[in-house]
Amino acid sequence: MARLSTLIRESSRPCFLVGGFLRDSFLSIPSTDIDIVVRGDPQPLGRLLAGGLPGSYVPLSPNHGVARVVTTDDAGRDWQIDLSGFDGDIQQDLRRRDFSINSLALPLDAWDKGNWAEQILDPLGGMADLSQKRVRAIGPGVFAEDPARLLRAVRLVARLRFRLEPETAQLVRENAGLISRVAPERVRDEFMSILAADGARGYVEVLDRLDLLCRIIPELAITKGVEQPRVHYWDVWGHSIHAVETAELVTKGHQNSAIYSLVPWTPAWEAHFDEEVGDGQTRRTVLKLTALLHDIAKPQTKAPDATGRIRFLGHSELGAEMVEARLGKLRFSSKAVSMVSRMVRHHLRPTGMHEKGELPTHRAIYRYFRDLEDVAVDTLYLAMADYLAAKGPEVMPDDWARHARMVAHILQVGTEQTGPERPARLVNGHDLMQELSLEPGPQIGALIEIVTEAQAAGDISTRQQALDLAAASLGGRGKRE
Repeated sequence: MARLSTLIRESSRPCFLVGGFLRDSFLSIPSTDIDIVVRGDPQPLGRLLAGGLPGSYVPLSPNHGVARVVTTDDAGRDWQIDLSGFDGDIQQDLRRRDFSINSLALPLDAWDKGNWAEQILDPLGGMADLSQKRVRAIGPGVFAEDPARLLRAVRLVARLRFRLEPETAQLVRENAGLISRVAPERVRDEFMSILAADGARGYVEVLDRLDLLCRIIPELAITKGVEQPRVHYWDVWGHSIHAVETAELVTKGHQNSAIYSLVPWTPAWEAHFDEEVGDGQTRRTVLKLTALLHDIAKPQTKAPDATGRIRFLGHSELGAEMVEARLGKLRFSSKAVSMVSRMVRHHLRPTGMHEKGELPTHRAIYRYFRDLEDVAVDTLYLAMADYLAAKGPEVMPDDWARHARMVAHILQVGTEQTGPERPARLVNGHDLMQELSLEPGPQIGALIEIVTEAQAAGDISTRQQALDLAAASLGGRGKRE
């Protein structure tokens, strides 16, 4: 920041620090995103900063005078500096912003002075709102000017742990229909940022009370009031909302909890769910999205079976199709869409892998990891979240302990079968072609899969056994030398 201030002084341009960085400085929230406004065209200053920091210069919107500089400090932290221009009075520029806590400005050459807080420009009472921990719109027209602010209001509440000022909440409800005017990519990013926050279930409920959630995901609306069999504590809607909470909690470690201390958890699983996988989101956030959507097709598939019992046959398969369509409209990446749809399609599979209390077989576990590939682990944690959200406050400790042990068993065996320490293959394609006098072709891959599955199941353990099994699978068509 000191180097930045020096460069700006050298430019002799009136510049002001605005937006989230200044706000977050008062709240002691780490931030590496800086917003600067400069009188006139900001692009020359952007090029100056890029050369002096040093960094990369990105002209975001040259016609509207918006630019970005990306740089790395001595500690290895990446910084993003957004620059925009203004004409006239800085106070007028601040009055055109969205929320009072974002309508603060500081002359940038005062940043490194001891009394910098005394020089803050605060025309709309943003400092008072910071002290009261509230998000307040600066006027009735802010959402019509940019409807993405409807979601940004909730995102600020979630990130800062603030409350939405009542008049602002009413404004959001009155303008909720404007969300349809927002580019899908912006809706996606704001919504996922809300889901990424701790306590995401509460903020999903806020979105619903503000009439935004079912405008973003209309398919959720008809889940309200859809009753389920007695094994479920909540209706489909309540179950889905609480699944967001349990998905978050099963991926946060043991938390000194009698319930969550039973969740299989190691540093490896923590790193797994911290991994970014699509649209800049972690596996943990994608899992929370999946939890919200995993029963989205239950209303369409609800029907009694021959005994009169209510069933939801096919809801996983139909739900996967519905998820693909909805997330596609929201411009999610193909990777994220694939992950969520596959988890929805297979979310019942972990609990269907064992019978009469027996643990799943090694063969069943191998097939599970083979079929689900990169979402096999995630789907197991979804199954735990689904279980807890189904039982709610009526969860029975002994039953939950058995379920958690079953998942831990699948994780342990599956990672042993598919992880980097897995046993070496007994035979390869060259071995099969040579020993069985086979030509290259699809059958080689099929035989390798048969042998690999049998090895994972513990049925074979030697090269000879592998060759014998391959020969038997050919029905005598292979020729042993």
